[in-house]
Amino acid sequence: MNFTVQSLLHSGVELTDAALERLLPSPDTLPHSIHRAMRHSTFAGGKRLRPILCMEAARMVSGEADIPEGAADLAAAIEMLHTYSLIHDDLPALDNDDLRRGQPTCHVVFGEAIAIL
Repeated sequence: MNFTVQSLLHSGVELTDAALERLLPSPDTLPHSIHRAMRHSTFAGGKRLRPILCMEAARMVSGEADIPEGAADLAAAIEMLHTYSLIHDDLPALDNDDLRRGQPTCHVVFGEAIAIL
């Protein structure tokens, strides 16, 4: 299978976002505040390099042309951990950032307590 870097990155973002959409609760699921905060930060953009590297490593190890089953979910989990670290890094007690990727940070929109959760 012949990929350009651009197409590999684009398909990796699509696979990651689809897995995140499938794995995260909808914004209408109770409790709304926590689920909306999770989605606010997770879908705030980003290159998704960590999940792409995870899926490509899984493809390489499997020896198959396609991403192995479950690799996109693992990649999404890695992205969730990365997002968690960014949320906590932005908290007032740490870097106290009001913006991340041009959008208000989780603690600015939802409050510090929700961001910590």
